[in-house]
Amino acid sequence: MHYVTAGESHGPCLTAIVSDVPAGLRVSEKDIDADLQRRQSGYGRGGRQRIESDHARVLSGLRFGVTLGTPISIQVVNADWRNWQDRMAAFGSRPDDLVREVTPRPGHADLVGALKNNTDDCRDVLERASARETAARVAAAGIAREFLADLGVDIRSYVTRIGSAAYHEENPMMQAPDYSPLDIEMSDVRCPDAAASDAMRKAIDAARDQGESLGGTFRVVVTGLVEGLGDFDAGPNRLTGQLASAVFSIPAIKGVEFGLGFAAAARGGSEVHDPITRTDKDGFSRATNNAGGLEGGMSTGMPLIITAAMKPIPTLAHPLATINMDTMEPAEASRERSDVCAVPACAVVAEAEVAFVIAEAYMRKFGHDNMVDIKSALQDYRLRIHTQSR
Repeated sequence: MHYVTAGESHGPCLTAIVSDVPAGLRVSEKDIDADLQRRQSGYGRGGRQRIESDHARVLSGLRFGVTLGTPISIQVVNADWRNWQDRMAAFGSRPDDLVREVTPRPGHADLVGALKNNTDDCRDVLERASARETAARVAAAGIAREFLADLGVDIRSYVTRIGSAAYHEENPMMQAPDYSPLDIEMSDVRCPDAAASDAMRKAIDAARDQGESLGGTFRVVVTGLVEGLGDFDAGPNRLTGQLASAVFSIPAIKGVEFGLGFAAAARGGSEVHDPITRTDKDGFSRATNNAGGLEGGMSTGMPLIITAAMKPIPTLAHPLATINMDTMEPAEASRERSDVCAVPACAVVAEAEVAFVIAEAYMRKFGHDNMVDIKSALQDYRLRIHTQSR
């Protein structure tokens, strides 16, 4: 299952096309919209979220709410387009009063993209490089999430740090799958701990007062996975590499860990690797989950736990120094309407990226034509590996 998106931040709409979708999958428009709303929410968001009220409009690939096995196209309208029609018109000439963006923001794609594409206006780059594009990803991932849910797979996320305010967990590799989704979503920073949530909100307030922006960390947790997704035969086929690539594709992500991640480098092997266990009822399992559900590039059947780090948003109330691309003189970076913190929203986008990788892994192993055949193949596989483990 794959997707492609199109559209600019202030264009008429964002569009996603999802291909290689099996037939016979029931899709809920409300569930897609609910994820879009989660992407827009979170303490510290900016003015753009008061303009947009994202809704996914499915234009093809479904009939009566069920997939046809053909590409699915989804549209998310940009309400702010009404304020940008002259400046972002697809045809015609530049308006005489057009103000070009010539003071690129440090930390954004502005300067490097302008140099790469030989443009004298950073807006030709920043419109597409904007995190607004991730709304289309989340809408597209609604299809992958429905597919996985039908196979018993659940994907969620929660925030563990915003700036210096952190949620300190005793054993996150074992605790993370048990956090209540309601506790997470009832927190406006999407953290399951009330005290940590309060500290995060205070950190955001302080950053706003100082004209700063904040990044942070979050975890994506996937439960219900079958053993043996991915492969060990070649680097590109390893689930570890595919997941890391997908999460790193999100703007502002600077680090990704699986399980203990970098902490494993400071421990001995006996403290890192997960002892293998077996029962007649459940078959093979692990006594711990330090690996985060991945061994040798494949899923172990334990919860998949990914931790990602998001850098602070590069648009600042007090802009950093830059160079004016017209005059080549020092200047202050341009300002776009922006958030103080978008870590809770970024975690939702990461859920979307992970969903596509896992969905593709299931289809590679169990087929892709229709849901009946896929479920049958999965059931046979589960029966075989359980019988084998006995």
